Amino acid sequence: MMPRPLKYARGVLTVLDQLRLPHVVRTVACRDPGQTAEAIRSMRVRGAPAIGVAAAYGMAQAALASRARSSTALLKDLERAAARLKAARPTAVNLAWAVDRVLEAARKGRERRLPALKALVEEEARAVEEEDVRLCAAIARNGAELLRSGDRVLTHCNTGALATAGVGTALGCVTEAVRAGKALHVWVDETRPYLQGARLTTLELKEARVPHTLITDSTAGALMAAGKVDVVLVGADRVTAKGDVANKIGTYSLAVLAKHHGIPFYVAAPASTVDLSLADGASIPIEERPPEEVLSLQGRALAPKGTRALHLAFDVTPHTLVSALITERGVVRAPYDLNLPETLARPWEG
Repeated sequence: MMPRPLKYARGVLTVLDQLRLPHVVRTVACRDPGQTAEAIRSMRVRGAPAIGVAAAYGMAQAALASRARSSTALLKDLERAAARLKAARPTAVNLAWAVDRVLEAARKGRERRLPALKALVEEEARAVEEEDVRLCAAIARNGAELLRSGDRVLTHCNTGALATAGVGTALGCVTEAVRAGKALHVWVDETRPYLQGARLTTLELKEARVPHTLITDSTAGALMAAGKVDVVLVGADRVTAKGDVANKIGTYSLAVLAKHHGIPFYVAAPASTVDLSLADGASIPIEERPPEEVLSLQGRALAPKGTRALHLAFDVTPHTLVSALITERGVVRAPYDLNLPETLARPWEG
């Protein structure tokens, strides 16, 4: 059984180092918000829900470490930590959402004595994690209903338990469908340059005993043309009010291919990933990571010295290519600009 990606106790966030998987199982202890932000930036912890949970605990660390003598001073320390954590990875809205949620809880509780206020911050961070467990289970149930026995499902990046505090989002839908008795086969995109599919998704599918086959990212189109893909199912790092989706680079290409071949293209993500403040995908900040991550693979150079490289971590899929959005509150279909706000307004108990 693979360890959970995150474990928090007494101010220390223990992170499963996902850069070392699948061959080395190693954890990293983050003892302050700076170390937690670095674990997020370096992708030792990754996946939009998981980095949101990690960032929430980073806020708890900031509260516990603060030497403030008043609630006002403590809030200033928390605001500084919030800015640092948000800057770690700008595209995934769950990170900012979780940080702002904890910060808002602290602001509302500012009349408490300092020890109680610090405890409140830690409690809110734990609530973020506990909620993610429940909503992942709900997403999995909702998405499993869209999958038929015999489906050949194409995935991209990693969207399972390693990317969340729960069973996962898109991959959680697959494992839930299999648990319910449906026979599925999963095509796993390797997902360059960090190989989250090759290293992580295959590991999770192996443990869940789900039949799967690893492919290079560029093989997906050939499989679709040959009629060997029935569903494309991916996660998301941000969804706009129109239903445009930011996800791991390469997702847009899959969506275009799926549309051309008449294949459903589903996106599974929690409601917290929806950013109604952004009208469309053109407004989503796209993280550009160091070119060295493309020029090398696990520390080994791939290209001649002096080669230039561009590494966009995400791309944006227009809402017109999205067949449905799978959330914990239900499956949302077009028109997204009308149906998303309505779905998000529904109370959800988990």
